Amino acid sequence: MGKRTGVYLVKTYTWYLERLVWLVAGSDVLISSLLSVFHSPYWAYSILFVGVCSIMVALTGFCIVGNVLRLLGARPMIPMQAESGPAWVRALYFMQTDHWYLERYIYMFVGVNLSISSLLSIFYSPNWLYFTGFVGTATLTFAFTGFCIMANLLYRLGAEPRLCRYI
Repeated sequence: MGKRTGVYLVKTYTWYLERLVWLVAGSDVLISSLLSVFHSPYWAYSILFVGVCSIMVALTGFCIVGNVLRLLGARPMIPMQAESGPAWVRALYFMQTDHWYLERYIYMFVGVNLSISSLLSIFYSPNWLYFTGFVGTATLTFAFTGFCIMANLLYRLGAEPRLCRYI
């Protein structure tokens, strides 16, 4: 990975499957963070679930929310991995996992951070929910504006993006 300049922004001219997944995940994390603080600390398990699912997407390409959205008609922007096999396999959404590109790093980074911080909020201190709230807000910002702090850091470090426009 070579260093580069510029700003990384994902395409925002249409709502595609990956953007909708970020919208759903960010909403869940932000709402669960608020519910954990003001209602019941057990809502942190919802944040943990989003974190584990995000890690699963990074490692296997399979996305639960992505498959539900695909069944509802959303189209992915990153080409799907399952191009052969039985019809039911081709109907599933699998994000490409042929190599580690920027968006895949983001799924892993978000998943690890959400998993660790939600567990720390449950077993150590509820103050860790501020971090999960920040991640949820950043994910929602990413979905609506195409800008993500972590994506820009990875982009500057040389991670190869699949969904971007350059400024």
